[in-house]
Amino acid sequence: MNRVEFNSLVIQHSDSLKLYARNFTKDHDDANDLVQDTLLKAVTYFNNFREGTNLKGWLYTIMKNTFINNYRRLVKTNSFITKEEEISPANLVVSATKNKGEDKFVMEDINTALTNLSDEYYIPFTMYFEGFKYHEISEHLNIPIGTVKTRIHVARKAMKKTLSAYKYHA
Repeated sequence: MNRVEFNSLVIQHSDSLKLYARNFTKDHDDANDLVQDTLLKAVTYFNNFREGTNLKGWLYTIMKNTFINNYRRLVKTNSFITKEEEISPANLVVSATKNKGEDKFVMEDINTALTNLSDEYYIPFTMYFEGFKYHEISEHLNIPIGTVKTRIHVARKAMKKTLSAYKYHA
């Protein structure tokens, strides 16, 4: 069977597909959308259809799977989206007051605190922050691993002291 014959057979089943779609959607417009999606998939995946297979059953299976996938997608989307009515006043205050300007000030304070560290503390601390392991920092700086740990600890304490204003900041 060639593509033109297949397409005409698929179109012949569109009325029965509409009735079947109404069982799923209970809405005329949604049923038409489901039929359209089904027909599009059937025509797109013409190569997957094997001659001798029940075309109507194949189309019904496509429709059922399309409906289920769309339903799952809708449920998943609705679970991630918070509706306006569901946002609590506390969340509105947080989202309305926190902005990028505040973040910029925080980052400036962090950078100032980092630059106030001497090199002997700054270098191991930033290397550790960037993901280096203690032994890698020790080898790179050619100092004992205990010294690396101590310098990182001292740098953390200095950073905490400098940034103590942000201790209870949300």
